[in-house]
Amino acid sequence: MTASNHKPYRILGIQQIAIGGPDKSALRKLWVDVLGLTVTGHFVSERENVDEDICTIGSGPHKVEVDLMQPLDPEKKPAVHATPLNHVGLWVDDLPKAVEWMTAHGVRFAPGGIRKGAAGYDICFIHPKSNEAFPIGGEGVLIELVQAPPEVVAALG
Repeated sequence: MTASNHKPYRILGIQQIAIGGPDKSALRKLWVDVLGLTVTGHFVSERENVDEDICTIGSGPHKVEVDLMQPLDPEKKPAVHATPLNHVGLWVDDLPKAVEWMTAHGVRFAPGGIRKGAAGYDICFIHPKSNEAFPIGGEGVLIELVQAPPEVVAALG
């Protein structure tokens, strides 16, 4: 794959950073109490084994979400606390087209497909590891692709 390949989508910017730990109260002390991020929501999912505080910094299309996550059960998977930088989220202007194109070009996606994420946007994840069938992965990093709403596409596109 080369940079000259036409892609039917554009990556617009960073949507989120997700940070995991065994107890999110320590993360909250740093990110909220010290660094001044605003808590804008809360998300709990048994399926994803996560209890997270959704925090933000910035505004408008430049707003970045920082998710502070702890596992509901430290013995279960996914282990949202095992890697401190759990994943990076990227705004994309057309998520279905991006997934279709990337899949056709050898990108490995994590199970689950496109679905509604914690903040209400459609999401899917590029798997942190490649395999024989899909030779392109996140090289150790889980990457979340997030469908940008129209106002973000207009501002960043």
